[in-house]
Amino acid sequence: MALVVTVVVVRLVGRVDWGEVRDALAHLDWWQAPVLVVLLLVRQVLNALPLALYIPGVSAVRATQNDQVAILMSTVAPPPSDLALRMAMFSSWGVPVPKGMAGTVMNTLTFYIVRFGAPAAGFVLLAATGGEVGYRWADLVSILVSVAILVGVLLVVRSDALARRVGVAAGRAATRVRRTVDPEAWAAACVRFRGDVAARFRHGFPRSLLALCGMLAVDLTMLVLALRFVGVSTSEAALSTIAVAYLFAYPFTLFPFSGLGIVDALVLAAVVDVGGAEVEAAAVAGLLVWRVFTIGGPLALGAVSLALWRRRPVTS
Repeated sequence: MALVVTVVVVRLVGRVDWGEVRDALAHLDWWQAPVLVVLLLVRQVLNALPLALYIPGVSAVRATQNDQVAILMSTVAPPPSDLALRMAMFSSWGVPVPKGMAGTVMNTLTFYIVRFGAPAAGFVLLAATGGEVGYRWADLVSILVSVAILVGVLLVVRSDALARRVGVAAGRAATRVRRTVDPEAWAAACVRFRGDVAARFRHGFPRSLLALCGMLAVDLTMLVLALRFVGVSTSEAALSTIAVAYLFAYPFTLFPFSGLGIVDALVLAAVVDVGGAEVEAAAVAGLLVWRVFTIGGPLALGAVSLALWRRRPVTS
């Protein structure tokens, strides 16, 4: 599906003139990089903040450090290396592994709710600006996935009885794909999970949703600035145009490297659709700048965070 979307969209926007892309990159000034770096740091802190909200004894700084290291490990080593290193870091800070694991799972579920729910904001923005929905009705599937995860989480944390029922139901559904799955084991896991997160859920869940929505806003700001820095003007691509394209493309960040190639192609198609073929090269340049910071930046932060943690692996 992702490959088909990418091929179709790239064909729609045509062939990129890389000479013009280089010319667009020449518009960059030295002061723009620090601006994007500051926004990147804010983005990464907001992205990691749910860990601090869900796991007792983990500060926002430690949550950010843990998250950057996990991003690095998930890029350079096969799973579950990132999860193993996360748990090792939590343990070195005196956090019980079950609490760290439950908080990590809850962090992931919250992020998935926001990721698949992003098109809902896109529909609202389309309605506000009078844009056409067109093929975007298909994104209702993504919103339904977000709602399903939300409902499942709320049921699990409500009571042990509901947590057990959800676990059994999910386990029975999983047996259709893999017969070795034990629904009772899944039920027990859901009950344990509820016990580890219930105390901080009421406080942490709404704040985590807010933090991750803020992360999306900062990420979008970086994208818009990157496009403006290389010469894509407001008359060629309004903020609303970029925002709508970003929000509807965001579920595709599920794929490796945050949907590299897929998300970019969808945003590029939207910009070219309103700005014309003459804006294509500059838009590609802006997307390259955005990806350098949003993909390369976390990897660099992960390397620094890992080095710092190895220097001080245990704290009292």
